[in-house]
Amino acid sequence: MTGKTPTRNKAKENIGMEKATNFKGTLRRLIKYLASYKLALIVVFILTILSNIFTVIGPKVMGLVTTKLLDGIRLKAEGTGSINFGYIRNILLILGGMYLLSAVFSYLQRYLMTGVTQKVIYTLRKEVDEKLSKLPLKYYDENQVGDILSRVTNDVDKISTALQQTVPQLITSVVTIVGVLVMMLSISLSLSIITVLVIPLSFLATKRIAKLSQKYFIIQSNSLGKLNAHIEEMYSGHNIVKAFGMEDKSKEEFDETNETLYKSSYRAEFISGLIRPIMTLVDNLAYIAVAVLGGFLVLKQRISIGDVQAFTQYSKEFTQPIVRSADIINTIQATIASAERVFAILDEDEIFEITREEANLDRVKGRVEFKNVCFSYNKDEKLIEDMNILVEPGDTVAIVGPTGAGKTTLVNLLMRFYDIDSGQIIIDGVDVSNVTRQSLRKVFGMVLQDTWLFKGSIEDNIGYGKEDASLSEVEMASKIAQSDFFIKTLQDGYTTVLEEDADNISQGQKQLLTIARAIISNPPIMILDEATSSVDTRTEVLIQKAMKKVMEGRTSFVIAHRLSTIKNADLILVMKDGKIIEQGNHINLMKAQGFYYDLYNSQFAA
Repeated sequence: MTGKTPTRNKAKENIGMEKATNFKGTLRRLIKYLASYKLALIVVFILTILSNIFTVIGPKVMGLVTTKLLDGIRLKAEGTGSINFGYIRNILLILGGMYLLSAVFSYLQRYLMTGVTQKVIYTLRKEVDEKLSKLPLKYYDENQVGDILSRVTNDVDKISTALQQTVPQLITSVVTIVGVLVMMLSISLSLSIITVLVIPLSFLATKRIAKLSQKYFIIQSNSLGKLNAHIEEMYSGHNIVKAFGMEDKSKEEFDETNETLYKSSYRAEFISGLIRPIMTLVDNLAYIAVAVLGGFLVLKQRISIGDVQAFTQYSKEFTQPIVRSADIINTIQATIASAERVFAILDEDEIFEITREEANLDRVKGRVEFKNVCFSYNKDEKLIEDMNILVEPGDTVAIVGPTGAGKTTLVNLLMRFYDIDSGQIIIDGVDVSNVTRQSLRKVFGMVLQDTWLFKGSIEDNIGYGKEDASLSEVEMASKIAQSDFFIKTLQDGYTTVLEEDADNISQGQKQLLTIARAIISNPPIMILDEATSSVDTRTEVLIQKAMKKVMEGRTSFVIAHRLSTIKNADLILVMKDGKIIEQGNHINLMKAQGFYYDLYNSQFAA
């Protein structure tokens, strides 16, 4: 129930962002989620070390085989000996066993890391879901549904994929670099120096390219959110788009956003993709230098041919983690962009609750009072000023006025969808600011102009108004709401499954179901917001009968444009520009021949 709240498209505002607002802060915040599973991560780290130790030792062991084989060939050629195949077989068996253990440890590491990742993402999704339930209505007024969905689904999924892939890769890279460096130093200091010299060069290239590509990953994430919002908006309102012949305009907006997404994605991937070929080039240059110098050292008999073979493998393994860092950095860039969007939701201001123990809304009779209430959506534009209303239990209050007068806003304040700037709203002597919103809203039943029904049976949709509602209660509410007759004409009756948007029943039937849903909750105060505005005359009569039953013995607030429907109201509030300019019953207001008189006659002048 949004009323006439001002709307801003934050997705459009953010689309032009060129860089992460807080890259390091977002990264640290993401790491804190992992820190909750320190023990599991320590085990993952140990398993990674064990897995990589065997992998790192492998080339050295293989070098022994090469040296022994070449020595045997030389001795055989000289006629002084032969190849020791028993020694070679034993070494190969040991090597196979090492690689097998490495694979087992690697599997266990990935299994544990997957569990940690899924727990982190489960926690993150839960926090986002809880946060969305605590955000004020204003947040949903100012953000597109598609963009919010994109943050909750696409962005969280990106974080999940990144954590599962990136963390093990980082640990593996660190362990591999340290282990390989130790093994290289044990073979040759001079060859190790050549290999290590590539690191600063690779680091500088990676840092420069990563910084350049980050801004495009940010634009990419925001563009995707905007595109999802546009698609959701256009498809949910496709009938209106077609009715007004706005397909071309819709397509233009889609193409414009899609073009932005394409360009940002292309640039992000192209620029970040430069890291790998540059790293590979540096790696190959180092490899050539190692091969040349290694060959020279073999000729000088300073190291064996097996050690040169092992070292060339180590040089590749040493630079491979650095080369893989290109992919890791790409993933981190996209992940931080997505994490910022998710954390932006978690950082939104929640609905502030201050409650007192003595505040109680049990057994509400329905006396409602507005005392000197002031409210504005924007601080610079006052909407409601010094409003005073007194409604006695059981009264029916009709709220009328032109579009934008503040009718729906008044109800939004009553239910604390928005908090007032000053004054008091009192129900049965209790200031509503002193009770929780949840307990306050249990007092109200609502029937809105926009009928919201979910995909499920008619019984479930009506029973949504009361926890654990029985079928007999559902049927009773339906009879009061004048919907029992049409439900029984359906093939499956109350078990009929409503399709998406409940398109298999009429608009009037949807409205009757929402009235039944409100009735089953048995609220002391009822709110009816334009409940008959979009139905035919015959259905309107049925709805009016249902509404009359609903309002019996309850305090009721009725917002209506059709003034014929509220002539019997106990109190009619006439609003204009956020102020109550007239109030009274129908007869007295017509006698006064003021604004209400003109409004009423304008509808029945014909």
